[in-house]
Amino acid sequence: MIENVVLIGAGNLATQLALAMHENGTRVKQVYSRTIQSARELAGKLKCEYTNDLSKLITEADIYLIAVKDSAIQEILENLYLDCDKLIVHTAGGVPMNVLDGFTLNYGVFYPLQTFSKNRKISFSSIPICIEANHPSNLIALQEFAGRLSDSVHQISSDERKTLHLAAVFTNNFVNHFYTIGAEILQDKKLNFDLLKPLINETAAKIGKMDPVEAQTGPAKRNDQPTINAQLKMLHDRPEFQKIYSFVTESIFQAHKKHNHDLL
Repeated sequence: MIENVVLIGAGNLATQLALAMHENGTRVKQVYSRTIQSARELAGKLKCEYTNDLSKLITEADIYLIAVKDSAIQEILENLYLDCDKLIVHTAGGVPMNVLDGFTLNYGVFYPLQTFSKNRKISFSSIPICIEANHPSNLIALQEFAGRLSDSVHQISSDERKTLHLAAVFTNNFVNHFYTIGAEILQDKKLNFDLLKPLINETAAKIGKMDPVEAQTGPAKRNDQPTINAQLKMLHDRPEFQKIYSFVTESIFQAHKKHNHDLL
């Protein structure tokens, strides 16, 4: 069983993951961060050791969880000073498991599929945790470990995880950027973004009951050219928004044209 953890990272995911482990009795023995302040802040919540020096990681942990930005994983691995049999996993959606090959005999992936912010507490119980390991015994250990945090644990390959991550970028990161655009458009007229929140909530709620293509509404789906043209004119001073509006409108129209054809 995995009982003692060294957490490499102190960002959004690392923070929420550490707090969830702490609550369920899994001991985080040490936190590493590139900046000592971030390491100290998270370690203070966990009452554990901290460091900003990879050579000072404790060596008796059951697992070393790398929860840093994708581009930093390789550098972290190249500067670890651990025995070659230690279980090392990363939490990245778009990085294959085999980047860990050659750095240890035991490795895997522990990828919670969710958006995280440092200061917004989130329950892990329903978060899909996607796991992968290089050996059946490591997979069993990760399965048990993940099962303490979530009721939704899935064995997912690196290729499948990469696809999931891409889909997540569209359904979360891009959608959130559209919220930002909407807020900016409202701000120009001194309108409150709170007016859109019931609409946002209902849109998300519908996806729980309906296929996304069936939940689509609006002028693009209807090919309502007068409305589309009028709204494009409203964006005349924001050419970047016009491009996004035009491209997404055409994409929606073509998607529903195909969907309707498939139903025939």
